[in-house]
Amino acid sequence: MQNLLDVILPVFLVIGFGYMAVWRKLFPISGIDGVMKFTQNFAIPCLLFQAIAKLDLGSDFDPALLVSFYAGAAICFALGLFGARLLLRRPWEDCVAIGFCCLFSNSVLLGLPISERAYGPDALTGNFAIIALHSPFCYGLGITVMEVVRNRGQSTVKLAGAVGRAMFSNALVLAILGGFAYNLTGQPIPGVVDDALSLIARAALPAALFALGGVLIQYRPEGDKIAIAMVCIIALLVHPALVWCFGTALSLPQDGFRSGVLTAAMAPGFNAYIFANMYGKSRRVAASSVLIATGASLLTVWLWLEILA
Repeated sequence: MQNLLDVILPVFLVIGFGYMAVWRKLFPISGIDGVMKFTQNFAIPCLLFQAIAKLDLGSDFDPALLVSFYAGAAICFALGLFGARLLLRRPWEDCVAIGFCCLFSNSVLLGLPISERAYGPDALTGNFAIIALHSPFCYGLGITVMEVVRNRGQSTVKLAGAVGRAMFSNALVLAILGGFAYNLTGQPIPGVVDDALSLIARAALPAALFALGGVLIQYRPEGDKIAIAMVCIIALLVHPALVWCFGTALSLPQDGFRSGVLTAAMAPGFNAYIFANMYGKSRRVAASSVLIATGASLLTVWLWLEILA
């Protein structure tokens, strides 16, 4: 119960504050769109660039952690994709979008603040290692499969071009790549620049949580109940259970184990809806899954925190 009160509720109260502010018309939808653009295109990229530029690439990137998390994520993508096809008889394009909902955990907006409150800022190394590969891996997998499905018979060159354009127009991916590139120079970030990045980065998580609440009110859960339930079960229960099994088998150290399982336990990120909207496929399933799974994760994350204690 203490984890629920001390760790999870403050995060969801900020989300709820954003939800209530928009619902009661105290904050305009257009303002929420602006806050979301600020966080996704500027504040969170600054946070990721700064964190990855400072990582010790030799010790912080534990292969066991990355294999545990991303093997679980890939299996969940396949479960969502083939579940939608075999059980629900959805078109292949819809199946890919539904699979992406099962793949893309909300590693930044929910994973970082909940992990920080649970285990402290010094325990976020594993989170940042996962986040460093999260957008490239998930978008790379999702976009590649979607483009293969959509462009059956197209040349490999055209397919690679479509994947590349989608990947390198994403601000989070560019920030991650920039952080890696700067890290490899071996130079510390100049003090003035580091302080400026810190100022922006400190606004990233609270502003993003507030905006997430405002965004969620725009979508109403309706229809597609089986597909939405399948996404919630896979994202909130199956993915962290898989990471638990893989992490145990690979003797993952405690900090990395906690980071992996807890990040996997997060609800689908808003990027799941962005992906569905980008292709115009399964948008209602994606939006409703983000909304319902985010609410349900209040209890499921508490469960995983109790198990990890």
